[in-house]
Amino acid sequence: MRVLLTGHRGYLGTVMASCLLGAGHDVVGLDSGLFAGCILGPAPADVPSIDVDLRDVQQSHLLGFDAVIHLAALSNDPLGSLAPEITYAINHHASVRLARLAKDAGVQRFLYASTCSVYGSAGDELVTEDAPLRPLTPYAESKVRVEEDVAALADSGFSPVFLRNATAFGFSPCLRADIVLNNLVGVAMLTGTVRVLSDGTPWRPLVHARDIATAFCAALVAPVDAVHCRAYNVGTETNNVTVAQIAEAAAAAVPDSTVAVTGETGPDPRSYRVDFSAIRTALDGYTPQWTVADGAVELYENYMRWGLTEELFTTRFTRLAHLQTLRASGVLDESLRFLRVGAGHG
Repeated sequence: MRVLLTGHRGYLGTVMASCLLGAGHDVVGLDSGLFAGCILGPAPADVPSIDVDLRDVQQSHLLGFDAVIHLAALSNDPLGSLAPEITYAINHHASVRLARLAKDAGVQRFLYASTCSVYGSAGDELVTEDAPLRPLTPYAESKVRVEEDVAALADSGFSPVFLRNATAFGFSPCLRADIVLNNLVGVAMLTGTVRVLSDGTPWRPLVHARDIATAFCAALVAPVDAVHCRAYNVGTETNNVTVAQIAEAAAAAVPDSTVAVTGETGPDPRSYRVDFSAIRTALDGYTPQWTVADGAVELYENYMRWGLTEELFTTRFTRLAHLQTLRASGVLDESLRFLRVGAGHG
């Protein structure tokens, strides 16, 4: 299958490109290059790419593809809160426009990377895909809007599916240090203490980047009738854990580190536990392989192996800080567009 993978140079994209290639697909990437230099360890295997901002995609970019896997987004709640208008422009409007162009170009399948954070504050009960959507951030709200608008495009020739990923973790060549387990393992390694600023009680569903990639690869080739215009939670109930439990896993993976739950920011309203049974049924028993504890060990081993430093951790691999640096240095304008041609594609 010929697949266009948006965001292929990102945290999930570098992992997913490898999974798709391993499954025998013909993969072309599409990426603006915002995080092209955010690599820890060996560079990932590259694929042919279309170097374009998501907001500037044309129908000609989409001709000849059987499927689009759409990952590209501003994937960061702090950034979304700082500049919600840019988040909506890229994550919502440009994503829906991409889907319309894909449909017009004859693309038959459209796999969209949504998020379990659309459930917001859901309490202690396991939430299914039919639960009320209560997004609490511009990032999550943009995902809800895309699901609604792209679902309206579905017909017999255009089949979207919405994969609501749990919070990702695990090592990727294009590292992110601003997601919870990745962050806490790094903090433990660099400081010796895992600091939890909330009270540690909120629930979070977690899933490894490779398990997300496996889910997309399975959905890509699933019978259309099984996945057409449906949403699926991506993860496993085993990895429904509290923030305090995530901190304990990080500390257990890093020798001589301890946990400090400060509670200084008070309780976090984002708390939800997720039911993942639907995707197991739809995708022939799909089951994630990585536990939170295993992921913490993997992260620590790779951080040590590839020489993660505090400066890299807090700048290059933290999305908001990295984008602020690019803007301050004159590489990006206020709308996160490149001011110098080709600046993000090295």
